[in-house]
Amino acid sequence: MTTIFERHDHGACAKEALARAEDLAAAQGLRLTPVRRRVLEILLEQHRALGAYEVLDRLAAEGLGKQPPVAYRALDFLVEHGLAHRIQRLNAFTACQHSHPEGVAPVFLICRSCQTVAEMDATGLRRDLSRLGGEAGFSVERATIEALGVCAACAGGAA
Repeated sequence: MTTIFERHDHGACAKEALARAEDLAAAQGLRLTPVRRRVLEILLEQHRALGAYEVLDRLAAEGLGKQPPVAYRALDFLVEHGLAHRIQRLNAFTACQHSHPEGVAPVFLICRSCQTVAEMDATGLRRDLSRLGGEAGFSVERATIEALGVCAACAGGAA
């Protein structure tokens, strides 16, 4: 399995993610408006999380809106429909790179040096978390897991 921390064809990666978004929008009858689509394209340009104001600056430079609600509405739509994720630790957003089982959010790996954000399937981890919570008399309803570390490229290894 290729991860974003390894060398890969990012153009193909972004194209696949955009195609998945378009398929999902069509299947669910969602409107991927020009602004929503452009925000997703901006998020897909890199494997980093971007703040809402970074996205807004790009939209404004392209004549797509200057007011914060423009970016926030598009980002909220993308997050609500699983096309993007909010990275709490960074107070930023990243495009969804993979399909996930319904109701199962990924785990995020964040390089503290280059700010690259990768997502991993967390099905097993979440199952374990639910089991451990249950053993403690607690029912886990939702969890966001963000791991901060250093990718191989930033640590001096070959990525």
